[in-house]
Amino acid sequence: LPSQQKGVGMDEPLVDAEGFPRDDIDLYQVRTARHNIICLQNDHKALMKQVEEALHQLHAREKEKHAKDEAEALAEAMSQTQSLPQAFAKVNAVTPGSPANISGLQVDDEIVEFGSVNANNFQNLQNIATVVQHSEGRPLSVTVLRSGKKVHVGLTPKRWAGKGLLG
Repeated sequence: LPSQQKGVGMDEPLVDAEGFPRDDIDLYQVRTARHNIICLQNDHKALMKQVEEALHQLHAREKEKHAKDEAEALAEAMSQTQSLPQAFAKVNAVTPGSPANISGLQVDDEIVEFGSVNANNFQNLQNIATVVQHSEGRPLSVTVLRSGKKVHVGLTPKRWAGKGLLG
């Protein structure tokens, strides 16, 4: 307030001890300034209320979106697990330096397709041996499940220093 140096703020009395208007201040100016300040404070309160409501809405939407994203991710994970093909064999050893090792096959890979052999036509390991013998020196398409994901490996059965054509 312009008259603050005279001890008039928002709450000081505008009358003297006897109840008469003070003559050391411009009453009109003080009342106008007080009115303007009160109006501005009310506007500020209304704006802060709007900001608070907007923040509540924003956080509610964010929470909804997060819940929806989580539900979608879960649904996608479920559909992926269901769409993973059936494995019929598991790699329990890979000899270093062997064709299987060179192709990138790893221990614990679950074999889904080995050339023409898959879960539907696999009877026993003799099926794989037959495919390997017929494919010596030619690349075979092998599909495995590794850590829950499908991985394609190009495997070429061939003679090497070790036993068999794969290792």
